[in-house]
Amino acid sequence: MALLKISLMAFSLVFWLAGLAMLTLGMWAKILLAKYLVLSTNDYPNTPVILLATGAAVLLWGFLGCLGAATEHRRLLRAYGLFQLAVLAAGLAAGLCGLFYRRDIAEGFRAGLREAVQDYGDREETADALDALQRSLRCCGVDSYRDWLLSPWSAEQGYNSSVPASCCRARRSCRHNPLPAAPSGIHTDGCFSKVSAFVSDNMFYIATAALALATGQVLGIVLTCLLASRIAPQGADVPREVPPGATPR
Repeated sequence: MALLKISLMAFSLVFWLAGLAMLTLGMWAKILLAKYLVLSTNDYPNTPVILLATGAAVLLWGFLGCLGAATEHRRLLRAYGLFQLAVLAAGLAAGLCGLFYRRDIAEGFRAGLREAVQDYGDREETADALDALQRSLRCCGVDSYRDWLLSPWSAEQGYNSSVPASCCRARRSCRHNPLPAAPSGIHTDGCFSKVSAFVSDNMFYIATAALALATGQVLGIVLTCLLASRIAPQGADVPREVPPGATPR
């Protein structure tokens, strides 16, 4: 019993730290990937939200696990075991969705980037997201800067060779409207290859971390079930010692 209690309390501490890691990871993924996912035309599994909700719940239940082990409260331990089972399912769902939908997310970005280039100036949200993307990843267009040359926005500028200012390497002395015959002051690489690699890599790391944290719950579930099974139910009759020489009833 003592070894089980110590083991479960130690696991609960690790479980609490894992919940803090899941919460931090979910916040990081939500903030970092949200501005890129706006440009995707595909619906994607909201893995960051799953991590945020699960991490916040784990922070609360981690303390309850320690309390149940310390006080040998059978019902609290059973509830703790059921909660760990739910965390296991949520972590597996977040991790598997992140792994399986990486390619779909990448394909959605190609279509979304093309729409953003064609509709540039019509929708402020996607235009701002595309400008931020081109500046942060130092890219221009979908596959190259030439995607802008045939866009409706470029034609509206009065020239057929214009790119947005977000394609410039520097804010000053950048010839982008009209674009010179041999452009040297703009980013020439397309955004799709960069954003696809960036999102796919980060989604892989997030999914792997979620799966690792989820599978760790198996040990906690086993420890919780073992300890709960060794604790007598509340209100159960406890055997009394029979004095020497007395006849047991």
